[in-house]
Amino acid sequence: MADMTLPHRGPIDVLRVPLIGRFLRWRRGRLVMQVALFAIALLLVIDGFTGPQNAARNLATVTSWVHYRGLLVVVLLVAGNLFCMACPFALPRSAARRLSIRGKRFPRALRNKWLAIGGLFLLFFLYEWLDLWASPLLTAWVIVAYFVASFVLEALFTESAFCKYVCPLGSFNYVYSTLSPTQIGVRDPDICARCVGKECVNGSYAPQPVIRVDDIGGGQTREVKHGPDGVLGCGTLLFAPQVKSNLDCTMCLDCVRACPYDNAGLMLRPHGRELSEPGSWPGRWDVSLLVVILAFTGMTNAFGMVPPVYALLEWLANTLYLRSEAVALLILFGVGNLLLPVALTLLAGWASRALAGAAGRLSLREVVAAFAPAFVPLGFGVWFAHYAFHFLIAPLTIIPVLQEFFGMPGEWTRFGAAADTTVISLVQVVVLAGGFFWSLLLAQRAAMRLYKRNGMPGLMPWALLLLGMMLVTWWIMSLPMEMRGTDLFA
Repeated sequence: MADMTLPHRGPIDVLRVPLIGRFLRWRRGRLVMQVALFAIALLLVIDGFTGPQNAARNLATVTSWVHYRGLLVVVLLVAGNLFCMACPFALPRSAARRLSIRGKRFPRALRNKWLAIGGLFLLFFLYEWLDLWASPLLTAWVIVAYFVASFVLEALFTESAFCKYVCPLGSFNYVYSTLSPTQIGVRDPDICARCVGKECVNGSYAPQPVIRVDDIGGGQTREVKHGPDGVLGCGTLLFAPQVKSNLDCTMCLDCVRACPYDNAGLMLRPHGRELSEPGSWPGRWDVSLLVVILAFTGMTNAFGMVPPVYALLEWLANTLYLRSEAVALLILFGVGNLLLPVALTLLAGWASRALAGAAGRLSLREVVAAFAPAFVPLGFGVWFAHYAFHFLIAPLTIIPVLQEFFGMPGEWTRFGAAADTTVISLVQVVVLAGGFFWSLLLAQRAAMRLYKRNGMPGLMPWALLLLGMMLVTWWIMSLPMEMRGTDLFA
């Protein structure tokens, strides 16, 4: 029987690193992380329902809206989509998926990112309208709703529909994990070409033990075992040797555990490599607009915390004779999160194509798809600047909140200090400027690739759009974030 396990060569595989790699490859490794985060989620729900409804002193709000978001952007940039890997919402999903082995696939018309865009818009609208950041009770209900939605969708469909098509948090992680230095890959594509069962995507789970004998060429065979202890395979239906992007990858490592040839791994790569590689992303409208809309949503989410938003809502109320905060916010964020990014993207694409003289050669969809990856670094910089502010303004307050949760006096004086405002401002400037120049570089490469000698004229509309987004965000971050709790329609 031939041994198709590969020697240590090719790309650096994180899973070959001692201790860390062994833990991640362990069949129970992900479960341990999920159980840990599930326990944290349970504490948040308990405190959200039964604890003090003061947002600053409740685990549900402090953990969810301050510390989780601050850690998330750092982890995405440094290591990749580890939060999806350890996602506690996947615990009931894992049980539910065993109910849907013979179920149907998600409806074809919904196998795209339009639901994800709608979910993101709804989440951030509710965040502002219901003041989720200030309500431990509502935050707890959001967590419960996530568990329920995950279980129901995974019980009905064979693929991980909730993760791939619906989850707003997952969509955020997918987009910005494209910047990360890790990606699922294979050590030898030839091994995958000869693989019979494609276990990385199909899994090795079977209700009853099954042994399959594969012909691996040269008159040699190999036994491959499936059974109740097997792995279900990739929930988002990614075939490991064809993975070019992190866009739909939860980094669950089921492909690694299911591979009978020890050929799949978590490979290191240059940060954001896929953003400059043609063909890494599908050239679809839903994918392209998701990236742009997410960047604009970061701007409007931050804008909702500064004084000018109150003046704008007051103007809307007076001009349109509104008596409902929900309607005013729906208009404000509908324009800022949907209408404006779509309109400006289409305008930039049209102007870029016209200035480069490529109107008859390239469709608007092709142009937008080529430049969409350029919005990832700047969009990440916008979110990082915003979340860093919240995290650094109270980096250790989770400690007294935990102390009070467990019935001890909270040491607020000791752990309530904020980082120096100069340091916070410096972090915001660095990530915004760094994101802008990285985005500009990606846009320049896309323009040269698409338009050749006419690349510079074709670049200008996109460069102006990126510059405008960066300057507007910079202006927002320079304002005091003080308007929380204002009720115009009381």
